[in-house]
Amino acid sequence: MANFEVTIAGELNLDLILYGLPDELPPERELLASEMSITLGSSSAIVAHNLASLGDRVGFVSCVGDDQFGQTALDRLRQAGVEVSKVVKKKGPAKTGLTVILQRDGGRNIFTYPGTISDLRLEDLDLDYLSSSRHFHLSSFYLQRNLRPRVPELLKQMKAAGLTTSLDCNDDPADLWENDLVEALRYVDVFLPNAREVMRITAHNNLEQAVEKLAKLVPVLVVKLGAKGALARRGTEQHLSPALKINVVDPVGAGDSFDSGFLHRFIRGADLRTCLDAGNLAGALSITRSGGTEAFRDRDHREHFYRDHDRGGA
Repeated sequence: MANFEVTIAGELNLDLILYGLPDELPPERELLASEMSITLGSSSAIVAHNLASLGDRVGFVSCVGDDQFGQTALDRLRQAGVEVSKVVKKKGPAKTGLTVILQRDGGRNIFTYPGTISDLRLEDLDLDYLSSSRHFHLSSFYLQRNLRPRVPELLKQMKAAGLTTSLDCNDDPADLWENDLVEALRYVDVFLPNAREVMRITAHNNLEQAVEKLAKLVPVLVVKLGAKGALARRGTEQHLSPALKINVVDPVGAGDSFDSGFLHRFIRGADLRTCLDAGNLAGALSITRSGGTEAFRDRDHREHFYRDHDRGGA
């Protein structure tokens, strides 16, 4: 029997979220935020945390600095039930990464200090640990500077061990969208980009054409459409699931939370429509609190939300 339902390798950092700042940021001015939140950040960690909150056994491998930010991030994962014994602590000057998010009504700015995010290497990963699972997930392909050249090898090994695999590439800070991602997709069962990422990867401005092209590369393509919901494509089979109508408190981490909801049902053999609905439900829960994990940390809030909004047994 596998030790875990899902194992994840990726980045681990905190998010500092500031609210109420003006759209324009003039230099040499002291601008005041109306609210702030410090919460668990990073796509990989948010997916791990929220899968564990939904009841999955999750093993997580990452790299943090030997500092308070790293310790806080690890404590948040442990509190959710994520197994973190294989997380590497880098000694010396290395510092845990930090993302600062300026959240506004009309959008947001995201600034990331990578820190140890870029330090994770294939040699840091216990492959026996990662393969003692039913499913392996990787996020933030473009942030994994040292791991990125060997991601295809890592995914291939997970597939050879009998696991299903998934990937959420997230944004490319360099905005180059190079073809090494396509090589990694050869070993991916479920690819989970958003609409902008699909069009940047394929160099298509038309979303339908981009989906057609990308769907030929992976068995299951899942495209997150924000307020429009999400679509899933498997061969010629396609489903669209509308988003829940929820008052948005904070959209940070909603896409990663969607991943956790989708994968929670996917690893149990649910059909695509059920997986999409579960992803939208988890994403909707996320936006009811600040950051990508706070709504999942509050057990009473999470359970009440699912009782009120889950119509498909997610």
